[in-house]
Amino acid sequence: MIQKIKYLLYFSLANYFAFFAKIRLKRWKPRIFAVTGSSGKTTLLHLIESQLGGRAKYSFKANSSFGIPFDILGLHRETLTLGEWPKLFVLTPFRAFKEPPNEKIYVVEVDCDRPGEGKFLGELLRPEVTLWISSSKTHSMNFDRLIEKRIFPSVEESIAHEFGNFVITTQKLLIANADYPVIKKQLARVKIKIKEVSYRGFLKKYLVSKKETEFQIGSKKYTFQYLLPEETCASILMVLELLDYLGVKPDPTFKNFKLPPGRSSVFRGVKGTTIVDSTYNANFDSMSVVLYAFGEIEAESKWVVLGDMLEQGKAEKEEHEKLAELIEEHKFDRIILMGPRISEYTYPKLRNLENRGVKVVKFLGPREVLDYLEEEIEGGETILFKGARFLDGVIEHLLIDKRDVAKLPRREKVWDTRRRKWGL
Repeated sequence: MIQKIKYLLYFSLANYFAFFAKIRLKRWKPRIFAVTGSSGKTTLLHLIESQLGGRAKYSFKANSSFGIPFDILGLHRETLTLGEWPKLFVLTPFRAFKEPPNEKIYVVEVDCDRPGEGKFLGELLRPEVTLWISSSKTHSMNFDRLIEKRIFPSVEESIAHEFGNFVITTQKLLIANADYPVIKKQLARVKIKIKEVSYRGFLKKYLVSKKETEFQIGSKKYTFQYLLPEETCASILMVLELLDYLGVKPDPTFKNFKLPPGRSSVFRGVKGTTIVDSTYNANFDSMSVVLYAFGEIEAESKWVVLGDMLEQGKAEKEEHEKLAELIEEHKFDRIILMGPRISEYTYPKLRNLENRGVKVVKFLGPREVLDYLEEEIEGGETILFKGARFLDGVIEHLLIDKRDVAKLPRREKVWDTRRRKWGL
């Protein structure tokens, strides 16, 4: 019942903030470049930021029907608690008439995680250029009812169509990742110029280590001080297309590139361990690319700690069973699973790995995982954390340099409270 009420009120409340955000946009009049997709859009946003720098304003930490109007209005949620909302409602009309930003370009990240969101944000932003990086099963539970009503044959097509609802509001150029068949199918709806990119055939070499990732695209090499998946090549190509459209010479070093917390950041852990923090989010696509990249790293002992993939709706069982097949493709020395979904659907299909000398264990909560790791870590392991249910709170206790805690995701007060409830 509560979820239904939230759904019914979502756009009604968002319209209040969007109304005043439109006023500020009309006064500001920026060139709007939108970055959208199910996954990979934050990396793409930061790749663009590393090239355009101070010439643009960026919607960091904002990509929804509430977050984007807040960002346009210069409003920021600090604690993520209900107590913030009265202040936000009161400030909103005044912020609409505040002096607009000096930047002439607005690079905005756009998510379409529920039916109607693409249309809603498209009408608000009407971007000059859109970069569409991906489309896959994320927030699938929000689209199940469209399948039940037979409006769409599958969740994948329903989600892609919603992103398409946003894309068709683009005014001049769409840069689209053609590696996704569901994206290519939506391109028939687009009436403006389209530039399709595909990393297949362009990526000549992909090398990843604990310290950096190297892409050779054609004759040029691009090196980043992060663990990045192979598919990031498509994002690099999209940035180069945007820069060509703008007539801006690219910096091939991407020296100013930085990622926000929880996107495969690498830390030194206790007992000489190496910790890879990819806990910001988890769906099958993001699991797949991160596990592949981690599998390419050379290390003596590789462990993975994987949590549930949330908001999968009726695809929950199928997606977690597919995850088991994905894990089996890689050679990990230990597999630690956490959460009711991954324990029920993924764990049973991995038990056969114990015949190959791979230890597979499951737990329901993060405190159990932390206790297990503190007991089992011998020293020198390289450990990937990916998935939901507060794995960032587990990492917090395993860092050798406690100053690195500030570099983890979900540092707001509301998350501190929830972590404590889990015993972290």
